[in-house]
This record gives sequence, structure tokens and C-alpha cells, in this order.
Amino acid sequence: MPSHDVIVAGIGAMGSAAAWHLARRGQRVLGLERFDIPHAMGSSHGINRIIRLAYFEHPLYVPLLRRAYELWRETERAFGEQLLHITGGIDAGPEDGRVVSGSLRACREHGLPHELIDAKELSRRHPAYRLPAGHVANWQADAGFVMSERAIVAHAAMAMAAGAEIRGREAITGWQPTPGGGVRVTTTRGTYEAGRLILSTGAWIGDHVPALTRFAVPERQVLGWFQPKNPAHFAPDRFPVSIVETARGTCYQFPIFGVPGFKIGLYNHLRQSGHADALSREPTDEDEDALRAVMREAFPDADGPTLALRTCMFTNTPDEHFVVDTLPDHPQVIVASPCSGHGFKFASVMGEVLADLAASGSTRHDLSLFRLARFAS
Repeated sequence: MPSHDVIVAGIGAMGSAAAWHLARRGQRVLGLERFDIPHAMGSSHGINRIIRLAYFEHPLYVPLLRRAYELWRETERAFGEQLLHITGGIDAGPEDGRVVSGSLRACREHGLPHELIDAKELSRRHPAYRLPAGHVANWQADAGFVMSERAIVAHAAMAMAAGAEIRGREAITGWQPTPGGGVRVTTTRGTYEAGRLILSTGAWIGDHVPALTRFAVPERQVLGWFQPKNPAHFAPDRFPVSIVETARGTCYQFPIFGVPGFKIGLYNHLRQSGHADALSREPTDEDEDALRAVMREAFPDADGPTLALRTCMFTNTPDEHFVVDTLPDHPQVIVASPCSGHGFKFASVMGEVLADLAASGSTRHDLSLFRLARFAS
């Protein structure tokens, strides 16, 4: 009999949450992480990540998000630390652009309270925002951010308190099915067997699921923190989190919180993709210039001294939707790649989803958007 019910490979946002949900259900869990817990080599660091209900990516995400909010609050109560901070949120850009039109669609289909305002009114309410006259903003009160590293700490700590064994600095080197319908996992330090395997290895998922090598592509991103000219305009009570479609691309930003400076990122950044181990973690002047270009367009008062630059890895699929499924030839192996730069907010509910799949093979949550089979067509 295997010594573990479930092995979770990758103890980042999704893996740590899965480990907790499984352990609290009485499952014997082994968590394996190639780096530290938490670490800054993947996509779950940088203080915080946006959470929002008005989901422009697709309305089918909204029910998952509603459950994610519930579970973040449950996680906070269990851990005794606030992880979810509400600031309100803005989705802005041309009214017929992807961000605003998608955000409005999600609000209308799911009855989410929202308010559409023009650029002038946005600047009146929140002076840090300086959008072009033709742009609009969809305001949604429930948006905010989740403390990313602290969330991983919370999930991992509670998983271990519930009986899970978690090992850092132990990378998996391979896996294979066993005759009894389980799985054998080899690592840099040993070999383990379990009934189920959850692969949540982020930018390295293609190393463990060759079928995903072409469809889950790591992309280098850089986040920046800058000292605003008027910091009061960028405080959490004055500056809602936002996603803004600009002439130079779509940017995302946060108020000053946790560390000094206004935080901003640019989706697709410099469009540098490749194997995660080959992409540089060292920020450059070119990275800073790209962030300053969008900042000067939409947030000119934030264009002060650089305080920090940090690199992270997105893992993009062609349609930018997640991959959450069992392998067709090996149903005991579950693939979890909630990626394409918008997955962290779902970690709480994905922990529940992955625990469901590992424990019973099914879940009440709708995963139709995330199936592996879509890449075969």
C-alpha cells in the first residue's frame, strides 16, 4: 500500500492550497517543492495579487471567484491573519476594448453591482488615474488584492498542522504509473508512491506533462514599484486596484501597501518566452523603460524614483484559460496550471477543486473551460 494518498508536486499558490484542503479531509499528503516555500522563482511572489469579480477573461470564471472569496475569508479565520484586502477595482480602456467590454459582460450575466464612469469622473474620484478622454472605467466595489506569499505560508502551514508532510528544495525528476493504478514519483532525493499525483509545477509544467510543452509557455514578466510624486493619491483608501488597456498594452496596478511604492505590471511585458530555467531573473533598464512608458500614459504622478523591480514567470496558454484536468491515459494524475497571468486569485477555490479531483475524481465546480482536450482540436 502506498505511504501517501496524494503527492502534490509544486507548493506554490495552487499546490499549497490543495495540500491544505486534502490534509484537512484526512488524506495522507506529501508536498514536494523544488525551491523554498515560498520562493521568488515562479509567479506567486511580489507581495500581492489582484482579485476581482468583474472578470473580463470569461463570465464562466465568476462562480469560481465567488467561492474563492468565501474560501479566502475561511483561510483567514483559520490562519488568524488577513489575506484579502478590499480596495474596489477599475477595469478601464476603450468601451469596446477587451477589458471593459468583457468586464461589463461578466457583470451583466452574473448580476454584479458595477458602475460605468468616464475618464473625467474617474480622475475626480481617484486623482492618480489620468486616462484619455475617450476611455471609460467599470467600477466594481468587491475587488482588491490577496497577499500572495502570506497566502502560500498560510496554506502550507495549515496543511502541515493537519498532518501533511511538505518538503522544500526537492524537485521531482519524473513520475510513472504503478500496476495498482497509483503513481510512483522520483525526486532529487528519493522515490515515493501514492494513489494520486497533482502536478502544479507552474512554469515547469511542460517538463512533467510533455503534451503541454507547446501549450503552456513560460513568459518573463517584470513588476515595478515606484515612488509617486503625491503618495497620498496612491494609498489603499484612494487608489483601487485596476487593469487598464493603454496604447502600449494592458497594465495592472496596486496601491502602496506592504512595501514602499506604487506597484505596476504590463501583461506580456517584453514578450520574452522560453523554458523557465533559461529566462533571466535579473531586471534591466529595458524592463524599467517598458513599465515607465505605460505609467506615464495612465499614471503620470507615479513617475518617480524606482524603488524595486522583480521578475516573475507567467505560463501562457494559447487561449489564456487555465488547464485543470486529469490526464486522459492516467486519471490518477491531475494537472493544475491556472496560469496566463491571472490565476493566483483562484488559489483558494482551486485547492478545493484539486482536493475533490484527487479524492473522488470529480468536483461540483464547472471546469469545462479548462479541459486538456481543447488543445487536440
